[in-house]
Amino acid sequence: MPVLNRIADFAPEMKEWRRHLHQHPELSFACHKTAAFVAEKLREFGVDEIHEGIAETGIVAIIAGQGEGPTIGLRADMDALPIAEETGADHASTVPGVMHACGHDGHTTMLLGAAKYLAETRRFKGRVALIFQPAEEEGGGGEAMVREGILDRFGIGEVYAIHNTPQAPLGRFVTTPGPIMAAVDTAWVTLTGRGGHGAYPHDCIDPIPAVVAIAGSLQTIVSRNVNPLKEAVVSVTEIHSGTASNIIPEVACLTATIRSFDPEVRALLKRRFHEIVEGTAAAHNVTATIDYDWGYPATVNEPGKTVFAAEVAREVAGAAAVDDAAGREMGAEDFSYLLEQRPGCYLFLGQGKGAGLHHAAYDFNDEAAPYGATFFARLVERAQPL
Repeated sequence: MPVLNRIADFAPEMKEWRRHLHQHPELSFACHKTAAFVAEKLREFGVDEIHEGIAETGIVAIIAGQGEGPTIGLRADMDALPIAEETGADHASTVPGVMHACGHDGHTTMLLGAAKYLAETRRFKGRVALIFQPAEEEGGGGEAMVREGILDRFGIGEVYAIHNTPQAPLGRFVTTPGPIMAAVDTAWVTLTGRGGHGAYPHDCIDPIPAVVAIAGSLQTIVSRNVNPLKEAVVSVTEIHSGTASNIIPEVACLTATIRSFDPEVRALLKRRFHEIVEGTAAAHNVTATIDYDWGYPATVNEPGKTVFAAEVAREVAGAAAVDDAAGREMGAEDFSYLLEQRPGCYLFLGQGKGAGLHHAAYDFNDEAAPYGATFFARLVERAQPL
């Protein structure tokens, strides 16, 4: 079964919603206008309950089906990125330096499309909880909403989410059982020595040799400490020091992103990071300060729910357009916090060729929205049939 006829009928409306959201992007938890737009549309659709102000600007809306039954949760993220848009589109961002470069405007639109259909038809038992979440890109809005008790408060038994991908053809669904996205941790290192004249290094304690040695040694964690059959990444992404050619600086700073899937590997990465930084700093006679942020956990799909989600995706896109054993990737996602508490599945939906995610020329493909909305709608109808 392809895109539902009713959703195809209002696809032009979905396009208008998405482009409105694209023109008015907001960052992190400050999704005030976005949340207001979402709430306005949900009221128009006639959903049964709208709960606003969760995790500052998050929304949970409830649609009741016909008869008693469980509650299924569907999630969309709403926040944008601090990037200056370069699409040249008529609907380009009106907010300088901020744009929807990851397609969260499209994710919100897909869930709104499913909400409109489900509120009209109600061909399911129990309830559906529509979760509109801020701060996926930065701040952990998923964790904040879980911490505020949405899963227990609304009796949500299972959860699902979709993310678009320009790396797959339009309408293709991609997922995998078990871990699909990595845990992500971030470390900031400050090395302090004693600055002075570049001509007299013997009177100084130079932090630059230390930071260079640390950057190189950190690469041995994955190559020499992690089991080769386990995936992990340690990438040094920033090094900052110095102001002039004839000055030995006082301070050098380093930043790294650390990614993994296995909790034991994650703990190993942190331990070895500290050992290498502290040991190398001591060898170079500089003082090291480490700020190690334990970030989003791995996004882990429950195998049975993944099989089910893939069956629904095949209804929508056809068997040839669903890859349910795609393997994992090293990106991260705060839907992981919901999947830690409830079984469910995270999927990617192809939107065809175009600029990559987090690129200034990226734009969500509006033709993908009816696929996502149909998937969400049929997921509810299949999971909780009349």
